[in-house]
Amino acid sequence: MSGKHRILIAGAGGVVGAAAVEHFAALPDWQVSALSRRCLSLPDGVQHIAADLTDAAACRDAATRLADTTHLLYAALYEKPDLIAGWRDPEQMAVNESMLRNILDALQAAAPGLRHVTILQGTKAYGGHVEPAPVPCKERWPRHGHENFYWLQEDLLRERQPRSAWTFSILRPQIVLGHAVSSPMNIIAAIGAYAAVMRDLGRPMAFPGGGRYINAATDSRLIARAAEFTATHEIAANETYNVVNGDMLVWHDIWDSIALRFGLKAGEPRPMNLAEEMPAYEEAWSRVVKRYGLRNVSLQGLIGSSWQFTDRAFAQGLENPPDSVLSGLKLRRHGFAECFDTEDSIHYWLERMQQEQLLPR
Repeated sequence: MSGKHRILIAGAGGVVGAAAVEHFAALPDWQVSALSRRCLSLPDGVQHIAADLTDAAACRDAATRLADTTHLLYAALYEKPDLIAGWRDPEQMAVNESMLRNILDALQAAAPGLRHVTILQGTKAYGGHVEPAPVPCKERWPRHGHENFYWLQEDLLRERQPRSAWTFSILRPQIVLGHAVSSPMNIIAAIGAYAAVMRDLGRPMAFPGGGRYINAATDSRLIARAAEFTATHEIAANETYNVVNGDMLVWHDIWDSIALRFGLKAGEPRPMNLAEEMPAYEEAWSRVVKRYGLRNVSLQGLIGSSWQFTDRAFAQGLENPPDSVLSGLKLRRHGFAECFDTEDSIHYWLERMQQEQLLPR
């Protein structure tokens, strides 16, 4: 492709969206519009669009400023406060479908040059939240037979694409590593806040989860690079890809490394339901914020529903959790060869949150 591309990143304040804004804003042939409900700190040259995706009229109004959009990266997500239960909630599914429909309707009417749409799915596509999934999970499998907003959004794209000038891609990351404030699934913030509170209380940074299992993760920078690849290569048209760092992850085996970053010892694992217990440490977090001169964000304001997500990722309450691994071969066979070391990724994003005074050193 030649010339300038204009990408609209919907959900620009989230873990995936924030990394995508940084990535595309640094590319010489891309102009970036970042859509979110709240104000964001954005790189120079990025246009901010304030809009509520649940409001069709607001999306139509926003699209009047997006007539030159050529690409849509849809990283927006609606989650209920009870995160895990919400994954199977019909109302939550309907809202997520309508949000994509609203912005797609608006762009199709206002942006005739739209060429590509990228949406995000995840491991729930393989039914791992319903029953153990085979290892490794592969994109070529038939859909798992459970209701999921992924299928509603995908069906919307597949229905419209044959009559449209744009193609689409679906990216399926695993545990996403990045940072954002009050994200429902930011495991980096949860790990860092847990470490800070344990240090304030004079306790070791004991692993709070369940039994050992093999897992994997995806650096949000890798998702952004994969989104660029799929948006600019014909082979990716209307394809679905798992996007994973390329190595495996057992939390127990890297926990000492994480604890050491905060000057702590891990000690023996100590099961702890983070979602139930950590909100009680708001006072300890306030001491941490004051002592280290952090940004004045409450523990709840920083973490949101991420305690629940982290409990699940750590297999809290499970003695023998099933392994969860996505195959990354298809994307690499199609020409995308980038990868990340997961332990390095965790430390990179903890460092970023420390630099931005969201976590203490």
